[in-house]
Amino acid sequence: MRFKRMRKRNALIIITAPSGAGKTSILEGVRKLLPALHYAVSVTTRAPRPGETDGHDYRFVTAAEFQQLIQEDKLVEYEEVYPGLFYGTQRSELARACDQEPVILDLDVKGATCLNKQLSDTCLTIFVSPPSLATLKRRLVHRGTESEASLEARLERTNDEMRYADTFDEVVVNNDLDKAVAQTAALIQNYLAQ
Repeated sequence: MRFKRMRKRNALIIITAPSGAGKTSILEGVRKLLPALHYAVSVTTRAPRPGETDGHDYRFVTAAEFQQLIQEDKLVEYEEVYPGLFYGTQRSELARACDQEPVILDLDVKGATCLNKQLSDTCLTIFVSPPSLATLKRRLVHRGTESEASLEARLERTNDEMRYADTFDEVVVNNDLDKAVAQTAALIQNYLAQ
């Protein structure tokens, strides 16, 4: 699947999900299928995971640098996702690409909700849901990045985030990654063709 024609300018696509539901994997697949999308890199105070690159996966900053971005009003949205771990979207990331090409964002659920409220006229919001909480827990354990305490915190947060699913335009259940990627890409292509 490739873009045959892009008609919608200033379009914004937001993909969100509870941690471990697979949104980043889906986003990677979608970006391969729809390379004309501009990926807006989020800024975060968390440390890079193995294989992540600054400026490509996230822009990794210190807590002081993040606070400066807030004070200078350089973030269109931000959230303290876990104690001491902030994520946000820089205004410059959206402004740089919005006039030229559709922009796709990978956001936490609260950040996506906040941005959707601000920009709902130009947004397509997609909530990626795990098939079950048991599957989500297995994925998080398999990922190997969580301590027992952080795993429990993520699962508790997931219960809250799942309640937001019906506030987004579309829900994609990630039971099979290839199917979820194809479904997400089709939703985006249909949105852009309108």
